[in-house]
Amino acid sequence: MRHLKRTAKLGRTSEHRNAMLANLVCSLIKHKRVTTTLAKAKAVRPVAEKIVTLGKRNTIQARRLVAARLRTHGPTVQLTKDERRKWREQEDVVRILFAEIAPAFKERNGGYTRIIRMEQRQGDAAQRAILEWVDYALAVPAPTEAAPAEETKPAETKPAETKPAEAKAGKK
Repeated sequence: MRHLKRTAKLGRTSEHRNAMLANLVCSLIKHKRVTTTLAKAKAVRPVAEKIVTLGKRNTIQARRLVAARLRTHGPTVQLTKDERRKWREQEDVVRILFAEIAPAFKERNGGYTRIIRMEQRQGDAAQRAILEWVDYALAVPAPTEAAPAEETKPAETKPAETKPAEAKAGKK
């Protein structure tokens, strides 16, 4: 019997399962939103919540625990200074967690993630879900990027409006 054994096995060995959960949490930290199956999302949620709680401590010991749990390392090849800076900004999940995500949840006591159910997957009818951060300010930068693109469109139409005026002036 499986009394008091709450771990979702997900059809994997313990080492494979832990690696998969660590990779999903890393992807969640990097991309702020992950689409996966519902069972995996439910298994990843407690891991992500505990990682954010460690991130809120902001101590060197917490950084070491997060790095060990997520199995993160530095770049595997020698990088130039600019490449190292770019890697640190985009790929270093420990830095992203401690500098961006944990401060955003400083006042929140728990419940850092949400699971949104989606339709079933076409191939095997697995229930899909989106796992994302709750109330994360940087998670929705897309509407601000669309506004400048809309401003350039009216500027492009203004020269088109002047052409008919020039054509009328040429006829007179």
